[in-house]
Amino acid sequence: MHGWVSDSSQWQPWREAASALGWRWQSGERGYGPLSPAQPSWREGGRRVVIAHSLGPHLLEASVLARAEAVVLLASFGRFVPPGRGGRALRTALEGMAAALVDPSEARVMLRRFLSKAAAPDPIEAMAPGPADGPLSPNGLERLRTDLGLLEHSQGLPEAFPAQVPVLIVEAGDDQIVAPQARALLRDALPEATVLELPGAGHALLRAPVVEPVLTWLQDQERP
Repeated sequence: MHGWVSDSSQWQPWREAASALGWRWQSGERGYGPLSPAQPSWREGGRRVVIAHSLGPHLLEASVLARAEAVVLLASFGRFVPPGRGGRALRTALEGMAAALVDPSEARVMLRRFLSKAAAPDPIEAMAPGPADGPLSPNGLERLRTDLGLLEHSQGLPEAFPAQVPVLIVEAGDDQIVAPQARALLRDALPEATVLELPGAGHALLRAPVVEPVLTWLQDQERP
């Protein structure tokens, strides 16, 4: 499941790598841009694995997340806004972003600014085209506003997060979106999780070597 301001097309390299292993793949879609909203559903047979980026776990239906047998969290968090003084500036920034989502022209400027930070230290041009590159419909803007509120008010992992399943946390070392304190809160919430740190990687993990180690980790979970 993709995160905020993204879409399912971002998973194409993952889909190709998984298909090469004979694995089935489904991509959730929130529908911020021209793609229609879609929620994945489990099929019979095979191991049930969720791979989600950033806000992704919070965008999955509870019935899907709860049945996962392994979870990979890419540049994610439990609580996005850290408690106390550390989160005040971030909360103010989120309120300003929500206000910009009322007008399509203002929204486009704001979203490009957000995506620049998500791409950094890589240039925004390295990102594949996404919802912010095309017309922003009223429905797309409403979903962006709704999910921005979900981002702001997240207090921890989703209630449906499966207990006692293998979890891999992939941390972007140069993440300019998820604060270090939020990353630490996620590790604290999942003390048994394996943590893969990618020094120098940005939030979008654009040029980070991430697909192969994640799929290898999943293969290792299946071995006795």
